[in-house]
Amino acid sequence: MAQQLLMPKATAVWLVDNTSLSFDQIAEFCTLHPLEVKAIADGEAAQGIKGMDPIITGQLTRDEIVRAEKDEKYRLKLAPPKVRVPEAKRKGPRYTPVSKRQDRPNAILWLVRNHPELKDPAISRLVGTTKHTIEQIRERTHWNSANLQPMDPVTLGLCSQIDLDLEVEKASRGMPRPEEVAEEERLLSAAQTQNYRSGSAREDGELDAAAVFAKLTSMRRTEPEENAEEDELR
Repeated sequence: MAQQLLMPKATAVWLVDNTSLSFDQIAEFCTLHPLEVKAIADGEAAQGIKGMDPIITGQLTRDEIVRAEKDEKYRLKLAPPKVRVPEAKRKGPRYTPVSKRQDRPNAILWLVRNHPELKDPAISRLVGTTKHTIEQIRERTHWNSANLQPMDPVTLGLCSQIDLDLEVEKASRGMPRPEEVAEEERLLSAAQTQNYRSGSAREDGELDAAAVFAKLTSMRRTEPEENAEEDELR
């Protein structure tokens, strides 16, 4: 990836104000036209732009500027970056090495069986295959269907576990989970549990009160009988 100057016009403003470089040198370094650089020097252009020091940003060194000031034919060169930024991945079909292309049908069969929620485009992105091949494996019309064995595409090295998890998560969004629904139906709510406990407590209380009243009644009945026996003996 070719290195590019950040904020070229702001850099040109700073170079015009702080160096004795020629307009051609500044224009070529900042990818501008020499007349545009002259307009910046005359105050006719970039009036609201604040100059940016390329030395602070690490895109130019002081030695490079001094060397260019001494030689008008010398052209400024960008300093090598201290941090390498990885290139953005291009969108498109995944490239599969020739040595692993024979494993793609087995990986497709594994995905179809273990993740039926995945659509054809998702499987195609994971293993780099075509929709026609996926349909043949789904319908068992592939020329080698009898010999296919389901194999994990991550183990085969056709995709990473992170890519697989992301595709499965995308495909599972919004889908009901019968296990969770059944579990919720089996569990009682907190209100129901409290009502059940309070009801049982009331029942136990009623039973205890009845037993106490019955015992008191029996005691009252036995007291007169004992008094009558004592009178007879006297």
